[in-house]
Amino acid sequence: MKSVITVTGKDNVGIIAKVSACCAKYGANILDISQTVLQDYFAMIMLVDVSKLSIGFSAFVDELDALGAENNLKIHTMHEDIFNSMHKI
Repeated sequence: MKSVITVTGKDNVGIIAKVSACCAKYGANILDISQTVLQDYFAMIMLVDVSKLSIGFSAFVDELDALGAENNLKIHTMHEDIFNSMHKI
């Protein structure tokens, strides 16, 4: 089971480290990551294996939302099946 995590916000030191640490804390394995800085704005997309989470998926989503709120970021976590369904032509 995979999830797509997007992170956007004002660029700041440690964003990748904080999101990665949260993933590691709950057993999510980062499979792929892409990030860029557009002037002062940070944007990242991660593909994460969530099949071995130590908490429920909804609780994991809530933890990432809280992390985003604490750091003035928007962190959106979506199950891969929903992501794929939304992007079918």
